[in-house]
This record gives sequence, C-alpha cells and structure tokens, in this order.
Amino acid sequence: MPPNPPQTPLRRLSQGSLFRLSRSGAYPDAPHGLGFLEPALAELVDEAEALQTNVEGLRGLGDALGAFNESFASWLYVMNMNALTTDWPQAPTQASFMLAARRAEEDARAALEAIRIAEEAARRPPTPPEPTRTLERSELPTTDGPTEASTITATAASGPGAKAGGAVKKKPGAKPKMTAKEKRERGLEVERLLSALPLEFRGNEPTLRRHMEMIIEKFLDRPDEGFNIVAFVKPPDLNQARVNKCLIALVNRKIVRKDNSTGSVLYHWNGLPQ
Repeated sequence: MPPNPPQTPLRRLSQGSLFRLSRSGAYPDAPHGLGFLEPALAELVDEAEALQTNVEGLRGLGDALGAFNESFASWLYVMNMNALTTDWPQAPTQASFMLAARRAEEDARAALEAIRIAEEAARRPPTPPEPTRTLERSELPTTDGPTEASTITATAASGPGAKAGGAVKKKPGAKPKMTAKEKRERGLEVERLLSALPLEFRGNEPTLRRHMEMIIEKFLDRPDEGFNIVAFVKPPDLNQARVNKCLIALVNRKIVRKDNSTGSVLYHWNGLPQ
C-alpha cells in the first residue's frame, strides 16, 4: 500500500509549481522551453542570500558569547586568586561573633534589670508627708516679745532649706516627676503620634523631629489647657517660625485644634483621631 502523500501545503516554489509553469506556456520565446525557470531561480537566489545573512548573524552572536565567556571566566579566576592571596585583618573572626553575643546578653540583662527596678519603684507606696504640729494659744510663750527659742524656730521654719516646719511649696507650672514606666509609656505615645505626621517630622530632619517632640510633650503635660504660639517658643533653639510649622502639621492631622473664638489664637490638644 503506497504511503499517504504529505498534507503540508506546498509553497510557490515546489515540483507542482514548476510543472505548472512548464505547461503554462508563459514564455514561448525561451530556448528549449526553459523560460519558466528564470523567476523561480531568482526567488531561490534571494532566499539563499537571506539564509546566508542569518547564518552569518548567528556566527557573530556565537563569537560574541565566546568572547564574553572567556572574559567573565578570567574575571572570576582573578577574584578567586585575590581572595586566596589577600589578607583581611579587619574581617570578623569567631571571637568577634562570641563577643557580640556576650554584649547582646549583657544588654538584655541590663534592660530587664532596669524594667524590674522601674516596676518596683511603681509598686512602692508613696512616702507620707511628715505631720505638722499646730501650737495652741495656751502653749505660746507668755512674754510680750519673742524669745530666743521662738526666734530660732521661726527663722529655721522660714528658711529656704527647712523641711520639718512645713511642706515645701512647688513652683507653679513645674512638671511632676515621672516614673520610669510613665516615661516609657510617654515615649511610646510620642512615637505613635510622630508616625502619623509627614516624613520630615519622622526623622528626615533630626532637629525638626526634636522640636516636634518638645511641642507634643508640652501638650501631654497639660492636655486640658489651651496654649498660644508664644508658650512654645524657646529661643534660640526653638523659634516662632519653627513652632508655627510644627503646629500647622499637628492641626492638619487633627491632633491639635486651633481656636480663635476668644479673640486670640489658642491651640488645644485633641489626640490622634481613631
């Protein structure tokens, strides 16, 4: 049984095409009836030239890859020889890694000890103030003028370093002393507020970040009060222009509320909106 003929469609230059060209009689003046071969051979020449150009391109690509492989292999060889023949005195050794691990353990222990001391200080009850004794009228001296003992007692009680005669008054507006736990919580709160501000306040400019922290600390010390812009100015470090820039950023983020209903501009603390 003869095999099935190929089903691939034939191109124009094929046996059937040449056969049809020879029977068509398109070139009756050609010698020996071979005029039909001229266009077919011209197209064959064009295709052969295109094939030669592609083969030359592949040969050039192969030469370029060979040159690159040789150069890259030489570079790898030189790097390997350099690593084997060069000493690196500052490279870390096993002792360096052991020292780093030991320092990390010491830092961890110191941090745990500081946390423990802070927790103990927070749990420790506050020291009660010393009781003051009020003299009755009958206990006062009967003489008209002050005696030497009463004069000495009055002088000691009214002196700047006196503690037993009465409680020392705190300066108005002084910040209360914070425990270590409160300082840690305050630092976390300030960091959370700074993370909501633009990038320039989060560390891009360290001085601007420090000024913003100073302003936020003043608000957190007295959150129920309103402040004008002059209350934050601390020349020459924190001038009025820098304070105004920080307050504008806080107002835009709705952390601080600006109020001018009283005739003067006051800034009130709102906190970070949820």
